[in-house]
Amino acid sequence: MYFGRVVGSVWATIKSPQMVGQRMLVVQPLTPELKNTGKPLICTDGIGAGAGELVYWVRGKEASFPFLPMEPPIDTTVVGIVDEVHVKRTVNEEVPALTAPPISPDASATPAAAPRKNSRKNGPC
Repeated sequence: MYFGRVVGSVWATIKSPQMVGQRMLVVQPLTPELKNTGKPLICTDGIGAGAGELVYWVRGKEASFPFLPMEPPIDTTVVGIVDEVHVKRTVNEEVPALTAPPISPDASATPAAAPRKNSRKNGPC
């Protein structure tokens, strides 16, 4: 599960028939200290979360479980609303980086990325 804040919603008039009636939210991933980490993403809403609420969300096959027996084509779903956050860290404790490394400003100088091992195109891991 991941931690985030609902920052918006998405309206799509044309979508998969399995997605009809599903609310979609824009969620900003957060650290436990409530600092932004990573890029905002689109999650379906399994619980009725609203704008500005702290939520936790899942990704992968588990994202479709709140909608069983339907299996909509989704990868991320909000599954809980967070009431409180309590974090106790020592002064010298470092928080591990949760974001991807920065992209080189000159993309032409960057070699092409190797195909992902778990991509559907290349089959399972």
